[in-house]
Amino acid sequence: MDLSHPICLDPIDHLRSAQPDLPVLYFCPEALRATARRFLDTFPGVVSYAIKCNDRDEVLATIAAEGVQVFDVASPPEMRAVRAVAPQAVLHYNNPVRSRLEIAEAVRLNVRSYSVDSVSELEKLIELVPAEGTEIAVRFKLQVEGAAYDFGAKFGAEPKMAVALLRRVVEAGFEPAMTFHPGTQCTDPEAWREYISVAARVAEDAGVTLARLNVGGGFPADRGTGEHVPQLEQTIAVIEDAVATNFATAPVLVCEPGRAMVAESYALALRVKAMRSDGAVFLNDGIYGTLAEALLLGTLKRITYLGADGTPLVGERVNRTVFGPTCDSVDMLPGGLDVPADLAEGDHLLFHGTGAYTVVTACRFNGYGDPQNVTVAQLYR
Repeated sequence: MDLSHPICLDPIDHLRSAQPDLPVLYFCPEALRATARRFLDTFPGVVSYAIKCNDRDEVLATIAAEGVQVFDVASPPEMRAVRAVAPQAVLHYNNPVRSRLEIAEAVRLNVRSYSVDSVSELEKLIELVPAEGTEIAVRFKLQVEGAAYDFGAKFGAEPKMAVALLRRVVEAGFEPAMTFHPGTQCTDPEAWREYISVAARVAEDAGVTLARLNVGGGFPADRGTGEHVPQLEQTIAVIEDAVATNFATAPVLVCEPGRAMVAESYALALRVKAMRSDGAVFLNDGIYGTLAEALLLGTLKRITYLGADGTPLVGERVNRTVFGPTCDSVDMLPGGLDVPADLAEGDHLLFHGTGAYTVVTACRFNGYGDPQNVTVAQLYR
């Protein structure tokens, strides 16, 4: 896989020359390398990339080449995807619910780190996974504000249960750890402080010295919606302070960025298929494809509007209803978009910061949602 020779300079260069009628995802390896270096240089522990948000080979290979050698995986297919491009990488299997066949495949692929949030799942691991050299992290949950939606509705033990699970991990001979996730797109660094404080209390109540503490993902990306997005360094400073304050013996820290690692390394170009007489806009992709997250997080608002020839459209903005291309009325961006009044058929919308949860959530309904992938030297001029 050769990542050193971009196809073109930047997205506008490609749009002008190629005039693509399909959606295009522009990947900038240098932007991804810069973000990977930032995490590795700033986070005081192990950086593990959560591949669920973008599992493309070029992403995994670029991150691994930059020095990230740990990957958070949720299934055997994700394990195999990592092994294909980084055979020696360390795999953290942090989906806390697994079938016995999935566990057997993880053992075969030499996974040595798992998470659990229930007695039944822990007992399956004790039954099927060799304890020597293997870490089990107890995942717990809290009611903490700051995230776009609550992961605790599906995963995580209550702190009291976490105490019992942690004791059982040690009793069974595994390396004891804890993990949490403050929730996706968490814009309040204090959420990490509260989780770390409770993790310390759980470990103390269990009488266990943690080998590692995984502070999760949740690091936010800028979606252009007007919300304050703290700098990575600000959140990491809170994490370091909370660990120093709450632990007499600090565990090794692990983080598992997904969105914050890869979002800024991509841009997405969509084309206007049609304009209705009432002003409604039809795009060549929508919520069944690369814009699936719009229903959960709202529509990404970091958009450059370009004419068919790549010239920026800078006219007065008007709010328009925006539909995707499928034969389904649900395929509509919530709240519409404030688009240039002179937007016309054949023009382009260039969405910035689209590296996360675009390709992996596209279902290709009606044959749409399968973008072209183009490598560029830079994303911005």
